Amino acid sequence: MLNLSVLLDHTARELPDRDAVVLGERRWTYAELNAAANRVAGALVARGIRPGDRVALSCPNLPYFPIVYYGILKAGATVVPLNILLTDREIAYHLEDSEAKAYFCFEGSDDHPMGDTGLRAFKGTPGCETFVLLTADERATSGRVPGETLAAFTEGRPAEFTSHPTSETDTAVVLYTSGTTGQPKGAELTHSNLVHNALMCQRLFDAQPHDVHLVTLPLFHTFGQTVQMNTGFVSGATLVLLPRFDPADALTAMEREDVTFFVGVPTMYWALLNSPAADNVDLQKITDTLRVCVSGGSALPMEVLTGFERRFGVPILEGYGLSETSPVATFNRLDRPRRPGSIGLPVWGVEVRVAREDGTEAAVEEPGEIWIRGHNVMKAYLGRPEATAEALDAHGWFRTGDIATRDEDGYIYIVDRKKDMIIRGGYNVYPRELEEVLLTHPAVSLAAVAGVPHPSHGEEVKAFIILRPGAEVTERELIAWGKERMAAHKYPRIIEFRDTLPMTSTGKILKRELTAQSAEA
Repeated sequence: MLNLSVLLDHTARELPDRDAVVLGERRWTYAELNAAANRVAGALVARGIRPGDRVALSCPNLPYFPIVYYGILKAGATVVPLNILLTDREIAYHLEDSEAKAYFCFEGSDDHPMGDTGLRAFKGTPGCETFVLLTADERATSGRVPGETLAAFTEGRPAEFTSHPTSETDTAVVLYTSGTTGQPKGAELTHSNLVHNALMCQRLFDAQPHDVHLVTLPLFHTFGQTVQMNTGFVSGATLVLLPRFDPADALTAMEREDVTFFVGVPTMYWALLNSPAADNVDLQKITDTLRVCVSGGSALPMEVLTGFERRFGVPILEGYGLSETSPVATFNRLDRPRRPGSIGLPVWGVEVRVAREDGTEAAVEEPGEIWIRGHNVMKAYLGRPEATAEALDAHGWFRTGDIATRDEDGYIYIVDRKKDMIIRGGYNVYPRELEEVLLTHPAVSLAAVAGVPHPSHGEEVKAFIILRPGAEVTERELIAWGKERMAAHKYPRIIEFRDTLPMTSTGKILKRELTAQSAEA
């Protein structure tokens, strides 16, 4: 028997009075959070949810997320976390594809009416039988949209509940991929996948009960869910929740709550580094308290890494993983020399290969595709045996689609996403390499490189640039500068200056959207 909810159950027994989550002035102890999750579990069972049923959840970084998440698990059901920015059509697709029997949805606000969107999707999905509204006021019996509130749903349910005895190979969570190619696919992650990943992260980061995590990554995403929520709860840490990332709010929370553990994606580090709000907080206090900073999700540019470390005095540990790997697969470690620019070494219990097209191991410094095998690899793509067979070979290796090299000591370096690679005149061009060079220009604050259609070369290299405040450089000047520093087939021939770049809810730059916008222009 193994149920992911043991992470909360155990800590609630051991540290009942420890703060589990903090949102503004509101604080929930582990005992309070566990009791609330137990009430959700009891209500789900009473409503007919059975072991193995799938239950969807749309919720930003609020205490509701862990309460409902662990409540679903305690009932023996499977959690289907949904991106809070989905449209009603997209939500309906996820509800139908996952065959969700129930759906918990936060009511949202006037400028982001999640409840209205979720209710429309629910009404368009006949197989989904129960809709529960998560209200801004946890005690409210009605909300912005009609529907049964969580307070009404759990009314009268006891604070004690014995978690259903699930098997370690049962599916605990279905995480949907971003769907950059075709419709999103649901990665089935087992109780074993996620418990092992949380315990491994606890060991990797030397997580302690006194740790205070600042949670700015969305909990519906695999990175925040495992590396902060599950890892934080298994170690008895306190999670300070920010429903929406803002560098000023993040810095204020770091100072106020004595944050020791921060996890972000590269654009978050870039925003913190360039935020004027840093002048309004006690940076020395933040530096003295912070002990671990973690980056993942995409490659961290060296200019951002070195700039952040100079200003904040805290080293950043880079790592790598995917939804399909629960997510952590490689990381720089506290007990080994850190190599900036590297995603580190395979974590405990995980094998990583850098493979050629024929599956053989690539030589040192030779680019190849990252393959992963271990306790972290998903069970399957939900309802998609062909896609599963394409991604997972008979020996359990998961093909990631990411291109990397390995040095003589085994450290791995991401080159780029296979699908982001530009083929210009028959030559392979990796955008990340060019972005690193562009960020060394004194006028450039952020850069994204993508391929755009070209009549003779197939694709041309285009750079989208955000300038530093007050800086000036022309397109011609930046192209000439790049020509001096990059090979003839690599340097960008087209420059577009922008105030912002399109990003996902987790802070990844949407290069496909940039390419599509260029094609429409």
